[in-house]
Amino acid sequence: MLNYIRESVEFIKQRVGDFNPEIGIILGTGLGGLVSEIEIEHQLMYSNIPNFPISTLEFHSGKLIFGKLAGKKVVAMQGRLHFYEGYNMKQITFPVRVLKMLGIQKLFVSNASGALNPAYRKGDLMIIEDHINLQPDNPLIGTNYQELGPRFPDMSAPYNADFITKALAIAKEKNITCHKGVYVSVTGPNLETKAEYKYLRIIGADAVGMSTVPEVIVANHMGLPVFAISVLTDEGFPETLKAVSVEEIIKIATEAEPKMTTILKELILHL
Repeated sequence: MLNYIRESVEFIKQRVGDFNPEIGIILGTGLGGLVSEIEIEHQLMYSNIPNFPISTLEFHSGKLIFGKLAGKKVVAMQGRLHFYEGYNMKQITFPVRVLKMLGIQKLFVSNASGALNPAYRKGDLMIIEDHINLQPDNPLIGTNYQELGPRFPDMSAPYNADFITKALAIAKEKNITCHKGVYVSVTGPNLETKAEYKYLRIIGADAVGMSTVPEVIVANHMGLPVFAISVLTDEGFPETLKAVSVEEIIKIATEAEPKMTTILKELILHL
């Protein structure tokens, strides 16, 4: 793995020169609009980067975007990888390893997820303060490379408390409905049954999605402070559950995306 990471990093550095990103951003489903706020200096397709997995989803662009956002140098992943695409956890989290080796000091993650907490509504935002991992694999299983992180990383505070506090204050100032809650990660790609939504709520989750947790585990393994935010695109309330399509989910995510962008930009500005 170390050789693969080094090959990818070397290739990217040859293409972007002395651009040294401070912050990495992972953009989730329907949330690529943040790219329009970046003063872009370089773009690289995943498919052109050695060893980089390629997003198989038509609504994920599959690009690394290098530029400035709120005065900070950032690298954004426009399109992420998922377990349900057939990738293993090491492949899914490989880009996070590469971004860390490129020099990022903080990782911001976004996703689209379903509301489980009955006080939440689709179109709201939720800052993730903790998570429950129901994925069937872990990206840290196998050989541990001490250069990347410890064999048994602590996960008592996987999401940076200072980032959370600042982001909630920004949301309040901007009059944006933004909750703080627990995210549960499942495999997908199907959405959940009524019984499954009920179960996920019982075990303590406020929102459910199919991503984020593997990347956060690896970020913590490598000592990267993490901020993560969800756009709630549907409502998984068993008593009133309605069928939902991916088109509807993307539509809600796209409509709510400007609110998420505002919080991310302001948070980055005040770091």
